[in-house]
Amino acid sequence: MLETKDLIFGKARFEDWRAMYRNVWSRPESFRYMVPELSPDEAEAQERMRRTIGFQAERETAYTIFLKSTGEAIGFTGIAPLEGDVWEETGICLGPDFWGRGYGWQVLQALLALAKERGAKTFQYSSWEENAASRALAAKAGFEPCGAEEHTRPYDGRAYRLIRYQKRL
Repeated sequence: MLETKDLIFGKARFEDWRAMYRNVWSRPESFRYMVPELSPDEAEAQERMRRTIGFQAERETAYTIFLKSTGEAIGFTGIAPLEGDVWEETGICLGPDFWGRGYGWQVLQALLALAKERGAKTFQYSSWEENAASRALAAKAGFEPCGAEEHTRPYDGRAYRLIRYQKRL
């Protein structure tokens, strides 16, 4: 478990499905710059929670993000090793009702600290080119662009450019 001033990073529990559905999975804004699809109904959200629990159980550094003040699930994040002493974020997603509060900054700072604790010397971050908030977060944290890739989202054919950034720790 990780903690910031306002957030707790923990493992998903089945009872969190409703909050994740309400705050993230049913919200098109949450998926504008992501590859996965939103969950169209509560039954799919419950199944998604089962998959999330399994995914997080297999990955020590994959988390659900909870508001410290209420315990409500509001997003997800994680990190993973790439090769050698290079680690990357595996996504930072917060529900739209929680944007603009500094939570993204708190998440990124916690991920950087965790990666460093795990032996990372370099950390990579990626962002859809059109995601201005994510690019601004990378710049604020001192990341430098290190590459770009063209992709197509499988379920709707949307083309996007993924910008890769890195930072020495």
